[in-house]
Amino acid sequence: MRNICRNYMKPITCLAFCLAVICNLHAQRFGGNAPSMKWQQVNNDAARVIFPEGMDSSAARIAAIEAMLSKTTLPTIGSSQQKINIVLHPNTIISNGYVALGPFRSEFYMTPAQNSFELGSLRWQDMLAIHEYRHVQQYNNFNIGLSHAFRILFGQEGQELANALAIPNWFWEGDAVFQETLVSPQGRGRLPFFFDDYRSLWITGRNYSYMKLRNGSLRDFTPDHYRLGYMMVAYGREKYGDDFWRKVTHDAASFKGLFYPFQKAVKQYAGKNFTAFTKDAFDYFKNQSAGAQPGAEKHKHFVADQEFPAYTNTGSIIYVKTSYKKLPSFIEKTGESERVIRVKDVSTDNQLSYKNGKIVYASYRTAARWGWNDYNELQVLDIQTGIQKTITRKSKYFSPDLSDDGRFIVAVDVQPGRQSVLHVLDAETGAVIKVIPNPGNLFYTYPKFISDKQLVAAIRKPSGEMALALINSNDGRTSYLTAPGYRVMGNPAVLNDTVYFSAASEGYDRLFAVTLSDRKLYRLSVPAKGIGAYQPSVTGNSIVFTTFTANGYRLQEESKMSIGWDPVSSDQWQQPIGTFNIDLTKNKAAGLLTGVPPAEGLPVKKYSQLTGLFNFHSLLPYVADPDYKLSLVGNNILNTMQSELYAAYNRNEGYKQAGANFTYGGLFPYINLGASYIFDRRGFFQTQPVYWNESQLNAGLSVPLNLSKGRSIINLTMGADYVFKNITYTSQFYKDSLAKHNLPYQSHLGYVNGYISFTHQVQQARQHIYPRFAQSLYINYRNSVEAANPHQLLATGNFYFPGFALTHNIVASLAFQNRDTSSSYSFSNSFPFSRGYTVPSLRNMYKWGINYHLPLAYPDFGFGNMVYFQRVRANAFYDYTRAGEVAYRNGARTIELFRSTGVEIFFDTKWWNELPLNFGFRYSHLLDRDLYASQGAGAERFEFVLPVNLFQR
Repeated sequence: MRNICRNYMKPITCLAFCLAVICNLHAQRFGGNAPSMKWQQVNNDAARVIFPEGMDSSAARIAAIEAMLSKTTLPTIGSSQQKINIVLHPNTIISNGYVALGPFRSEFYMTPAQNSFELGSLRWQDMLAIHEYRHVQQYNNFNIGLSHAFRILFGQEGQELANALAIPNWFWEGDAVFQETLVSPQGRGRLPFFFDDYRSLWITGRNYSYMKLRNGSLRDFTPDHYRLGYMMVAYGREKYGDDFWRKVTHDAASFKGLFYPFQKAVKQYAGKNFTAFTKDAFDYFKNQSAGAQPGAEKHKHFVADQEFPAYTNTGSIIYVKTSYKKLPSFIEKTGESERVIRVKDVSTDNQLSYKNGKIVYASYRTAARWGWNDYNELQVLDIQTGIQKTITRKSKYFSPDLSDDGRFIVAVDVQPGRQSVLHVLDAETGAVIKVIPNPGNLFYTYPKFISDKQLVAAIRKPSGEMALALINSNDGRTSYLTAPGYRVMGNPAVLNDTVYFSAASEGYDRLFAVTLSDRKLYRLSVPAKGIGAYQPSVTGNSIVFTTFTANGYRLQEESKMSIGWDPVSSDQWQQPIGTFNIDLTKNKAAGLLTGVPPAEGLPVKKYSQLTGLFNFHSLLPYVADPDYKLSLVGNNILNTMQSELYAAYNRNEGYKQAGANFTYGGLFPYINLGASYIFDRRGFFQTQPVYWNESQLNAGLSVPLNLSKGRSIINLTMGADYVFKNITYTSQFYKDSLAKHNLPYQSHLGYVNGYISFTHQVQQARQHIYPRFAQSLYINYRNSVEAANPHQLLATGNFYFPGFALTHNIVASLAFQNRDTSSSYSFSNSFPFSRGYTVPSLRNMYKWGINYHLPLAYPDFGFGNMVYFQRVRANAFYDYTRAGEVAYRNGARTIELFRSTGVEIFFDTKWWNELPLNFGFRYSHLLDRDLYASQGAGAERFEFVLPVNLFQR
């Protein structure tokens, strides 16, 4: 749940690079809440919980859990404790949370997920509080040794970098998942789904290297670092005691041994090298995974995910298919043939319901301005015509289900700060026909129609226990088909008198059925072709479901005649679901959550949006030769103010610069303010050097809009600044030369800087270098408001199209720049000139280019836990620039061509098992003379490039 990179071990020399990368990885959304939101707070020694009005009880409970954890689980990671700011965000439909430094805070996304198999059924605020507070404890206790020195030098993000240098990301998340499992009656360490990934690799003999498991692959399925981390952490504590990781991470964060401190610490306290420790940890879990058999499909690499199957009246199967080369699409499968119905809209999951020729599902949509607000809108799709209709707008619906006749929809409605309720809607108009009461304060998942008077759903009680429940659609009264417990379940399917569903049992997720007439429960025995059984759909003769394999989620269809129906007694149902043999009872914090004290006695106070507005937290270096900058940066906890004080140096001109920038995002539009002073700028006048100082003030407004909807991701930013510059010439040459030409010793310039940035793209599959259809447009106009009237217009565009293969791209680029011919002032030049040439700034410049991008190889290779190569790709290009200028002496207009062609080879890599870096080499052949290059420069140019791509993954 953390959105911050952690790394294994890196040389200290990567300091500036790592800091720059980490700054861009935080998940905080700038200015994401409307100014009308009223904020409140509750406080104790462990946390300040900041929340919108109406969430008092949730905030108090979170504060109580953090206080309890601060006294019980802290010793297993250290002894230091610092109070954390926690911000609750109820308006986003995303289920997530994270902790970050810079500034030190935590953000909780308060809407629970529908899928209980993945994250469990605990009350969502409890889950967030337990997991994220472990990250708080980690940060507080990793501020030691060399990590502490980094914090002194560079602030909070200096510590963040140092911790990233020393401790791998899998430990952060694995340790937090272990805390979930330790202190609660559930946690992901008890969920079979959490281990499907590794089990699927083990049963097919895919023994990937540690580096491949750490870095992932673009052609093979690899589990994420949460799974890896839990197994490593759980094994370490089981084998070497609860203080093992405290000692390891203390030494690692202190950089004892300096290089590879984490591996050295593991060897110190485990008595074996890190490679042997990793093997033993995998073997410990692998040896307990007997029972599942390899699937029938045999493929070398990932094939595709096939999810949420549904039978049609003709016996064909509807489902969602996603591959590494293709976007998620609705598929109709008849026999062995597949028909694409339609590419799916952007969605938070792949759930669908099919009845009577129609599909209903929920698609994701953002609010245009406020980033912490988004929606799930219901879509109804006709499978014959492929025509889709949006029937609700700005709604927050989950897991919709169509009635048998296709006239009605039932969906879970989750509004901010309220209990979940079931809505019955008209499938044609989206009008709400009925709101079903929720007297038991239950959380509903995957509701299904049984009749117009009765529904079935997998429900979560406030305690976190789950049950399969019948719901009266008139008054919301609920009766349980299964006894409540911490056994996760979901995906019910109804046929006649029987409800089929998936639930955890004996270490795996399996299929069950319950008959409504006598409420007898059965476990369905089916041949194992993968790990787990999910999302069943049934007919009179067959059942189809999804099972997990190393090649993706795959459909498995079986005849009902081949299925065993094994009765399940109430005693059997109450047994623990079981996964792996990790003894948690020896720790005094085991099961602690069930004893959370009442969250009372914490006064609720107002929290002003202006609190800590100028909150400087980090000192960050930026290097982009020839520019070097050191910035003191700040953000307030609500992230409505970004502040920067900086000092800079330009190596080309030798000038020094000091300045400040401030952006306030708590209003609409953003307010931007800045000031700077440049010492000793250098230029030329009639071949003679000229020196001057330059001061600048700027103020402006900007409007960032997220217009994403359907299958498109759209962003539009518009803004304008007024800039005032004052220029003072300082050299003796002024007296000797400039004054003779009646040029003033001191001058000033005021101009307006306006800009528009627009991007549109379709979704991007894993192996796509760029989206198969996208546009990026940027227009910048700077114009003086004074008599001298310098001006400059720049317009650029990039257009992305499919290539000849699914993973190829054709990218066309266009650009135009026009500026004045006066010598009073020259604006900076950002024109994308033909590659290979020395770049001038001429009066009129036109450019077009064409690129063809394609992958060459997927090496999945690395060495020394330092660099890992995921992909090698190439680009063949042709650039055409036509530029005109007025000659200096005779006023004649000159037009020149600057054409080049060449090849670029890029390497998509990860450094130290975490930080993504794409770099490459460019060969350019110049078809025209380089007029601005040094004498003797040839037509062949070789460059090292670090591409910055709009759609870079």
